[in-house]
Amino acid sequence: MTHFVNATKDIVAEAIDGLIAGSGGKLARLDGYPHIRVVLRNNWEKSRVALVSGGGSGHEPAHAGFVGEGMLTAAVCGDIFASPSVDAVLAAILAVTGPAGCLLIVKNYTGDRLNFGLAAERARSLGLNVETVIVGDDVSLPDLPQPRGVAGTLFVHKIAGALADGGVDLASVAEAARRVACGAKSFGMSLDTCVIPGSPKEARIPAGKIELGLGIHGEPGVGQASFDSARVAVSAVVDRLAECMNDEPHVALINNLGGTSGLEMSVIANDLIQSRLGSKISHIVGPSAMMTSLGMHGVSISVYPATEEDIELLAAPVSLGAWPGISTVGSARTVPLPKQLAPLNFAPSANPVMRSMLSACCKTLIASREDLNALDAKSGDGDTGTTAAKAAEALLAASDQLPFADSEQLCLAVAKILEQAMGGSSGILLSVFFSATATALAANKTPLMALQAGLGSMMEIGGAKLGDRTVIDALAPALDKLTSGIENAAEAARTGANSTASMIKAGAGRAAYVGAQQLSGYIDPGAEAAARVFECLASLRQ
Repeated sequence: MTHFVNATKDIVAEAIDGLIAGSGGKLARLDGYPHIRVVLRNNWEKSRVALVSGGGSGHEPAHAGFVGEGMLTAAVCGDIFASPSVDAVLAAILAVTGPAGCLLIVKNYTGDRLNFGLAAERARSLGLNVETVIVGDDVSLPDLPQPRGVAGTLFVHKIAGALADGGVDLASVAEAARRVACGAKSFGMSLDTCVIPGSPKEARIPAGKIELGLGIHGEPGVGQASFDSARVAVSAVVDRLAECMNDEPHVALINNLGGTSGLEMSVIANDLIQSRLGSKISHIVGPSAMMTSLGMHGVSISVYPATEEDIELLAAPVSLGAWPGISTVGSARTVPLPKQLAPLNFAPSANPVMRSMLSACCKTLIASREDLNALDAKSGDGDTGTTAAKAAEALLAASDQLPFADSEQLCLAVAKILEQAMGGSSGILLSVFFSATATALAANKTPLMALQAGLGSMMEIGGAKLGDRTVIDALAPALDKLTSGIENAAEAARTGANSTASMIKAGAGRAAYVGAQQLSGYIDPGAEAAARVFECLASLRQ
């Protein structure tokens, strides 16, 4: 996999310099490249307890992204997924520690424990007051005597950071940090492995599978399972976390492991709140990317039984964009629609001929789903058939409530249903067509004149004209021939639709962004749909 890097050996240093350059002067680094890479607060005066954390890079924004008022004083950055050296940790301690002392927050990995631990001993031998807290919040391996430190570490960063920023002494900050570290529990899952720049991708997780209980360095989890849905996956995480939780209210930290979209993260948050743990979760941090694993398509969930004081500390303001803040969990609140947008109520009425025509056209569109999708895939996103079929299904479902005996009201009802069910620009344009047709009928225009008015509004608002390779190329000639019979209209629609296959440049729609080679020889899907509808109507007259 290709990454936006210059040279693999320089990636960490260049990333740190980019972070500092965009900090507005709030951050600085020690002058120790390439072996010592320490980010620290630029305005630090050593008057309060210093908080130092760090570890391997690749977990951004952790840890350097959490350096700032109310959280860390300094972060020590190692190579990707590798612990920083003893000298680097010691340099950070010496740079930020004053009479109030220093607390090292260390994730429970062998390299971090050894390097941070030895640096702490050396700092003490130099007369500095240094405490250490080890965080091991990963509960995916219940029998492991030394659980890994993962995203639950952020609870420690924030609570200890707020206390230290408030002037609390080192012993009290360290005691609180150990209490939080003991209470935080985390579990991760992923649909894919991460890729380290400069290294090949490990194809460990096959398609259709999800890995449960993996760490933040790409190491394998406790096992894989079939991936059915986000809800089922979250339920598996919930089952493991529930074993470690008491009945007290908890804060849930929902962490993006780097490659999961915001849309997916919100779905996961919703599934967590709706799960059997939902009643125990009083607050949420995130969902957000806080402690990632490069670009891993995964998520971790951490829980912590926070006291009222803890909640206040987690909510204490910080000047850090990486910390998403904490929010109270509440039920979804709804506000009534403005009365102008309330659902339209139509009085159902019967017209068997009109109902039969609508039903036949809808069934034609549903049957054309795959053909239209295939045409759209040549110039768009391949969903025209699905969109049209969805609208047709909605019209069929509403047939018993439609005013078939009143053409004006029927056009308004169809316009409303298409707007709601069809979506996208096609749904809006067809809604415009039927709405304008209804307006013209209300003004006592003939049905053909009303349809022409609908076409005119559709062209004006959509910006397309005849020859632009759109539905207009079938619809306009069909309406021109309608006075001479539906058979002639259908023939004109087919001729117009077929002509779009030779149009190598589109004037509107997504096809306008596609080259001639992809358009040549393929009928526009909207024009094809219109032609099939007219052909369907013509067949009813035979």
